[in-house]
Amino acid sequence: MGAPFKKFEAHASGGPRIREIPMRMVLPNLVTVLAICAGLSGIRFAFENRFEIAVVMVLLAAFLDGIDGRLARMLKATSKFGAQMDSLADIVNFGVAPALVLYAFLLDRAGSPGWIAALLFTIACGMRLARFNVLADDTDQPAWQTEYFVGVPAPAGAVLVMLPLYLYFLRLGLEPTRPAAFVGSGFTVLVAFLLVSRLPVYSGKSVKIPGDRVLPVILGVVLYILLLMAYPWYTLTASVAGYLLFLPLSVRAYSKRAMREGEKVPPSDIG
Repeated sequence: MGAPFKKFEAHASGGPRIREIPMRMVLPNLVTVLAICAGLSGIRFAFENRFEIAVVMVLLAAFLDGIDGRLARMLKATSKFGAQMDSLADIVNFGVAPALVLYAFLLDRAGSPGWIAALLFTIACGMRLARFNVLADDTDQPAWQTEYFVGVPAPAGAVLVMLPLYLYFLRLGLEPTRPAAFVGSGFTVLVAFLLVSRLPVYSGKSVKIPGDRVLPVILGVVLYILLLMAYPWYTLTASVAGYLLFLPLSVRAYSKRAMREGEKVPPSDIG
């Protein structure tokens, strides 16, 4: 991601000056900055009690944060600077922004336990991202294990933890009361532990779509996007429920794969 800031010139007034950089090298960094702006704007809207647009901004930040790396690889504009920038953006967009939006909406009614839950989620997200960066450089693990995340990914955690907001927006009579705040705090802590757990979560990186199924898959993706636009809170609530049901299936698939590969699976790897 971003421009490879490797070429410098001496500058009389102080530090080195970066030489001219092609625009294609700047675009991924620009997307990363826009993602940070969206996440921080979500926090602002939450403090102004404009919670629907706050959630939209956090989800937009997560989307932009997810495409900047792919854009950099597509443009062949990856760099150490872009990677560091993206890591810093991740903790803001997936950890700080969702936690503060949820705290402003609900968790503050629980008092200190609500704030502790928000802190735990943010810290867990930071630890999850740090572990991901470390494991990305690990070349010793078997190839098949790279198909699984260790713990729930940070982007998924950000979407999961805002479930109380989705339920409120459905107008089902759920209100941000003090008892609901304690339940929400417990759910936030649960998501935090899912982030830092050793739970094997299938990533789908190696999935290959047969040629005769490409069009149905594209149609399915388009249908999901249309549902997300027309019925956002129903779709997000169903997506969270589906993802939580998917987790035990992922653990089961991991265990079966490990047995086929003839490897012993420690309990810490499946719980």
